[in-house]
Amino acid sequence: MNSILPSMTTFTAGARPARPNVSVVMVVYWTGEALAESIRHVLAEALVDEFVIVDNGSSPEDADMLRSLALTEPRVVLRQGHGNVGFARGANLGAITAGGEHIVFLNPDANLQPGCVAALVTAFKGQPTPTIVGARVMNVDGSEQRGGRRGEVTPVTTVLSFGQLTRRYPKLAGFEIHRENEPLPAGPAPMPTISGACFAMRRDDFDALQGFDEGYFLHVEDIDLCWRARRAGGQVLFQPQAEVIHLGHTSLEHPMKVEFHKGVGLTRYFIKRADSLQLFAAAVLLAPAIVLMSISRPLLWKLTGRPI
Repeated sequence: MNSILPSMTTFTAGARPARPNVSVVMVVYWTGEALAESIRHVLAEALVDEFVIVDNGSSPEDADMLRSLALTEPRVVLRQGHGNVGFARGANLGAITAGGEHIVFLNPDANLQPGCVAALVTAFKGQPTPTIVGARVMNVDGSEQRGGRRGEVTPVTTVLSFGQLTRRYPKLAGFEIHRENEPLPAGPAPMPTISGACFAMRRDDFDALQGFDEGYFLHVEDIDLCWRARRAGGQVLFQPQAEVIHLGHTSLEHPMKVEFHKGVGLTRYFIKRADSLQLFAAAVLLAPAIVLMSISRPLLWKLTGRPI
């Protein structure tokens, strides 16, 4: 989190609590119509003591709306004017700005549901350092969204999942990383990987891991954080009682550009965590296929009518 950021402006309506318990950090970039609704849900949550919005770039109308909000709502702190520095770097900036003992990272197209913040925070009781607690990510129709809870993300599981091979061939079902079709646990349960759409960390845990790896521009930084938490002797928990509705695909950025960053991020992640020559070779050899599959996903969504 020792990045050097361009000059920026901070907007706030007044003094914040001396030591807030819960801070929500939201990184914004050309989110579109979903932004206002997501903000409304955050401010409707009484347990949120502080709301840090990091504006990496917005339409003039949304930028004005955010400035007005920060100057009238005491809980809101706005960081603006630094340009599009990527999600990981923006989220680290938000965490540095936030004063809460617990930090909830929330996508700008995700709507907190009643009790979500309380369920996230209470899940930390008695847990080791570091711990990450992920929410149950829902679709608008109430079904659980793909990607909210996942197994170990590897080059092989990624290629098989992207290629729909785990669905088509029962013998490959064991390589499926997505677990949204499994029964819900009764309470917080260990999970290798949760979604970055909505998750929480204790401040000390986030600092111990040195925040997000800013080598990722967009996507996969959440997967990397989960891996590092487990590698450091901590754990990742899926909290089924913490629900958030994630609209998804609302960004005004072209979907293929977004997916390109995901493919590049996955490749970087696999190379980063390769601890043998064989794994390194597999990551390098599969890199072109992973990037190609990533940028093909928006077209496949249109053809199949469902996320891949």
